[in-house]
Amino acid sequence: MWWGGRGQSFNVTPQKEEPEMGLSGPKSVQGSGMPEPRSHQLGSCLASGCLPGEQILAWAPGVRKGLEPELPGTLICSNLRVTFQPCGWQRSEETPLSSEYDFSLANIGRLEAVNGLSRVQLLRPGSLLKFIPEEILIHGQDFRLLRVGFEAGGLEPQAFQVTMAIVQARAQNSQAQQYAGITLSKAGQSSGSRKPPIPLLETSEDWEIERKKQGARGWRVSTVNERFDVATSLPRYFWVPNRTLDSEVRRAFGHFHQSRGPRLSWHHPGGSDLLRSGGFYTASDPNKDDIRVVESMLQAGHSDVVLVDTMDELPSLADVQLAHLRLRALCLPDSSVAEDKWLSALDGTRWLDYVRSCLRKASDISVLVTSRVRSVVLQERGDRDFNGLLSSLVQLLSAPEARTLLGFQSLVQREWVAAGHPFLTRLGGTGASEEAPVFLLFLDCVWQLLQQSPAEFEFSEFFLLALHDSVRVPDTLTFLRDTPWERGKQSGQFNTYTQVYTAGYAQPPAGNSVNPQLSVWDWDLRYSKEQILQFHNLGYDPEHCPDSWLPRQQGCCCLDIWDPKSGSGDAAT
Repeated sequence: MWWGGRGQSFNVTPQKEEPEMGLSGPKSVQGSGMPEPRSHQLGSCLASGCLPGEQILAWAPGVRKGLEPELPGTLICSNLRVTFQPCGWQRSEETPLSSEYDFSLANIGRLEAVNGLSRVQLLRPGSLLKFIPEEILIHGQDFRLLRVGFEAGGLEPQAFQVTMAIVQARAQNSQAQQYAGITLSKAGQSSGSRKPPIPLLETSEDWEIERKKQGARGWRVSTVNERFDVATSLPRYFWVPNRTLDSEVRRAFGHFHQSRGPRLSWHHPGGSDLLRSGGFYTASDPNKDDIRVVESMLQAGHSDVVLVDTMDELPSLADVQLAHLRLRALCLPDSSVAEDKWLSALDGTRWLDYVRSCLRKASDISVLVTSRVRSVVLQERGDRDFNGLLSSLVQLLSAPEARTLLGFQSLVQREWVAAGHPFLTRLGGTGASEEAPVFLLFLDCVWQLLQQSPAEFEFSEFFLLALHDSVRVPDTLTFLRDTPWERGKQSGQFNTYTQVYTAGYAQPPAGNSVNPQLSVWDWDLRYSKEQILQFHNLGYDPEHCPDSWLPRQQGCCCLDIWDPKSGSGDAAT
């Protein structure tokens, strides 16, 4: 399992010298009940800087427990995160964003206050603390545990205040509602000299370059959603068949759930096309012309069309969420499961069952795509969860480019971020009931493939861990929004790499580029050069599978799928 072993810290920035996320100068201490800083210790902490828009709510001296030796420092709560800053800790100017000591509010899965041996209180958002805690335990959704004991000697009120500040900050859901990310200028970077590491697919030019790269000659870039007036969950641009007019696209998409009609995900070099689509509106009443357009878009110029019910034999969102909750409880350092019972308890979470189901279905779809030239359409009611998972896995199984470091990042950007996967909701950032870490399930599927065929992948397990730990960091909007429209809409708070039209503009805003927003792919601001080198898999052989689009009998090296539980395997193609 890619998330590591039992009882470990899962943050992948283990060096004590790693910096805290924060860029600007020290902020004034704000918030009711928060004493003014009276010590050089807190002054040193604040001097490391706060994120733009961040306000310190409370702080208390403490000792981080569970380590050898224990680490003295200060626990600080802000409206965005909880940070433990060790005494004497200094910021590194080379990587100004990340720290192993940060817990964003969205990353806190459970908060417990402890007094004595028997008094333990579970603190939910909005709870009232019943006693002055001797220590608190912060259980991260990324499998980390932060355990902080508070010093005695008249500092008990600060322990109470910082604990209640965490409770109240979580209740206000500050990160989801207020945080707007960091622009390059606030990161000390020149927006004119720095470009995104990969195309963010926010311009029609990006989509055209990618289309040509895939060799999708029968497809074109549609601008029908340029103002997000077809669907806010869709990207501004996407690929439709050459002969389909934008006016026809608009009418046809209206007959699909959330107006997410059929469009190209990936063109196979052998000629097949992999499409994704939302479910049909059962109450819609298309006319003959609309039916003709929909059929034409589904066929995509092919005589053979296969519609795949994405959710058939796959877990529901509720199943994924329950399995992940059980998995997280099992893997926390304070798990009470005996060592000899741990593997059976892991099996009982059903997480690996769901990994296996996803890999098996992706393998079946890969056979459909590669065995003959046809149109294969993935159809899911909302088109925002398992369609992205299966489309991504099919490309990983069938396309060597997707298994390179840049290719995989581009794949995630296209099939997840640009395609409108609701990251914030699925990762629990909104408090909605639809929480389900589908993207983390996908990363575990990729880890299984990496373990089974290491020579096929340019990226390493360390990179997957870095991506996992980045889904809840409060410095980029990549995973802090549910739709491309939310991520890129113009407001007084943030901008994106390119101006984004919104419905109601008579003319697009002037200017082609503004102060760029950081993306999760700006790794060099979060990780050192030495750590980024670990993103690369030393066992990768770029010549190992040069012709993965050919049938196996002609020399294809498409990946084999092995059952992560039983060890049996099936060929992807």
